[in-house]
Amino acid sequence: MDKNNKAIFKKGSRTYFYSSIFFPKKIKEDVFILYAFVRTADDYVDQIPQDKESFNSFCDIFNRVWQGNPSKNKIINTFVKLAQEKEIKKEWIDAFLGSMAADLSKKNYQTMTESLNYIYGSAEVIGLMMSKIMNLASEAYPGARLLGRAMQQINFIRDIQEDLELSRQYLPLSEMKVAGLEMLSKDFAYKYPSKYLDFINKQLDYYYTWQQEAENYFHFIPWRYRLPIQTAALMYNYTAKRIAKNPFIVFDKKIKPNKLRIIFTGLKQFTLILCSKLSQNTNKK
Repeated sequence: MDKNNKAIFKKGSRTYFYSSIFFPKKIKEDVFILYAFVRTADDYVDQIPQDKESFNSFCDIFNRVWQGNPSKNKIINTFVKLAQEKEIKKEWIDAFLGSMAADLSKKNYQTMTESLNYIYGSAEVIGLMMSKIMNLASEAYPGARLLGRAMQQINFIRDIQEDLELSRQYLPLSEMKVAGLEMLSKDFAYKYPSKYLDFINKQLDYYYTWQQEAENYFHFIPWRYRLPIQTAALMYNYTAKRIAKNPFIVFDKKIKPNKLRIIFTGLKQFTLILCSKLSQNTNKK
């Protein structure tokens, strides 16, 4: 396994990294290649100040390598090789890079339609790429998109304060207005708590709806691959419940499960799935 890919992934996402250790070795290596690529692109647009030049260069190199031209960029080279071997659609990758490019200039999202367009490129296509890596049937694709959408929604809520510091807001301004919330800030939220709570609870409702719909597709995923996916999903449920319990917490801290919680949850899921399979085999005899 490439140590650089592992380091990038581990630094960029605690939940996904420790959930992914439950994948079989080959799938895990491919997942690390994917996340090293997407995290590198994301870091260019999320750092302060943003590195627009490096991001644009990254996109240019990717397009040249995709067309068969050599590059010294190992992260891009290995990702393109993986993507072409797994028949990951270039339009998905372009959609991802398009959402990352939007972060260089777009600061607010007026409607849920606008937010969902961003979510498609930033999260749903990652679910589709993961489906290709796991060689899932196309019947699993809607669930992959829904799970990515749900997780990104929680990221938006969880990262409200962080995004404010970047002068960004992904949650729809139009839905804030419906709730009577003129600004999404700590001072305004505490000044008008009922309006803030109405807005956040609606945003959490979207998450729960999409998450539950995504789970309807889990049966299309082989149990060995479903284990890390369920682990990550449960960790996002954990984050959502923490925020639902105290929606004002997002202004003071970034809610994330710790390493031990993620690993323990994965091991618990492994035990539950294994016991279920053993029970099924026993009943067949």
